[in-house]
Amino acid sequence: QARLVESGGGLVQAGDSVRLTCTVSGLGFRWLTVGWFRQAPGKERELVAGISWSSEYIYYANSVKGRFTVSRDNAKNTAFLQMNSLKPEDTAIYFCAGGSGYHYDTSTYTHWGQGTQVTVST
Repeated sequence: QARLVESGGGLVQAGDSVRLTCTVSGLGFRWLTVGWFRQAPGKERELVAGISWSSEYIYYANSVKGRFTVSRDNAKNTAFLQMNSLKPEDTAIYFCAGGSGYHYDTSTYTHWGQGTQVTVST
């Protein structure tokens, strides 16, 4: 059974950094495209970052470029989202997702975690 579990969220101040971790089981992680999504209250869920199975191809939403870094450790079935210079508008529930396909294509992602809350205060 596929399972994705996010961890690392919390309440931080503007300008702080947070690293989210996604631990995956029940899927062939080595070949899995992994994405990080977020959903703020009243807004649609958006793809923040995506990484191919080899880490060769990476996508970032314009709103996070230069501040967020996605990475993965295939030996540990784990993916990460390093978030620096956080802003109040980054406040959202962050979801880890996996699938087979292009890392920038939202339809790629067919397996989802339950999400972790990140709240950035002023």
